[in-house]
Amino acid sequence: MSQRAKRYLILAEGKSGDPHYGKTARGVLRYSPHPTVAILDSERAGETEDGIPVVGSVNDALCFDPTTALVGVATQGGRFPPAWRELLRSCVAKGLDVENGLHEFLTNDPELVELARRHGVQLRDLRRPPTDLNVPTGENLTVPATIVLTVGSDCAIGKMTVSIELDREARRRGLKSEFVPTGQTGIAIAGWGIAVDAVVSDFIAGAAERLVVEGHRRGGELLWVEGQGALQHPQYSGVTLGLYHGSAPHLLVLCHQAGQRFVNDDERFPIPPLSELVELHERAALIARPARVACIAMNTRELGEDEAKRAIEAAEEETGLPAGDPVRFGAAPLVDAVLAQV
Repeated sequence: MSQRAKRYLILAEGKSGDPHYGKTARGVLRYSPHPTVAILDSERAGETEDGIPVVGSVNDALCFDPTTALVGVATQGGRFPPAWRELLRSCVAKGLDVENGLHEFLTNDPELVELARRHGVQLRDLRRPPTDLNVPTGENLTVPATIVLTVGSDCAIGKMTVSIELDREARRRGLKSEFVPTGQTGIAIAGWGIAVDAVVSDFIAGAAERLVVEGHRRGGELLWVEGQGALQHPQYSGVTLGLYHGSAPHLLVLCHQAGQRFVNDDERFPIPPLSELVELHERAALIARPARVACIAMNTRELGEDEAKRAIEAAEEETGLPAGDPVRFGAAPLVDAVLAQV
């Protein structure tokens, strides 16, 4: 990227208030070390989001002096809607670098590449994988670190958030802890990683191995690997299993959104009881590296405080494992549960 101190304009047209399709925007707002100075969403222009002004156009954002436009939304199929082409061109023409987490790569667009060259800005496709990936070598089994993977009952329920919150709590305790990003939002926050859902299926496990090796090289003795998808998800289970086997975790943190009954809200795919999910994930571990579920991370955002506490207590009673909501009630109990298993 450019040498200027990064200041984000988050592009979230029509999705800035959506917890699912706007999750990249929300993750970066909460966790990025780089400030967000404005959010672009013409449907909410004039409002604020977490104290950040929401603007209706790129021109309206320039007074806040952004350096980088970040595509802060997910779209069906990971493609840009037609109206976004002009939005991206406008960002480049105004001298903004662009970071993109969709499956459609900006650097494959000759017109946009030439425009970026003329204006001296950079295009960064966060999901573009390295070209030299391969299958695992076995180095994942020799990494001298404790590897913890977040897994879940569904997509978009907070696996990345849990990983970051537990990493931050571990760092507060003085532990040599490292968050290992495996998706576009995590990469935007941490500045490194591989988006495993963009990797050829044969090489997902190899990509995951490379990530845990890199996490240790960065100083991590306790690695929190960002989970993807869900084993019982009808669309994304393949990514989940490849990441699970390739990262070779010692321990798992099982994430669940309190009150959710169906995968992707599809009644054909009921979410099993938490006790069954614990058993499923432990049975699916790499044969050479058995993994145990250390605790349950509950997402209680849809519940009142008393209901949230009851849901956490119910999860503990059902599974016999420590449970908590690290965002709402703090990450300390879950980190304690993990460290007790090390």
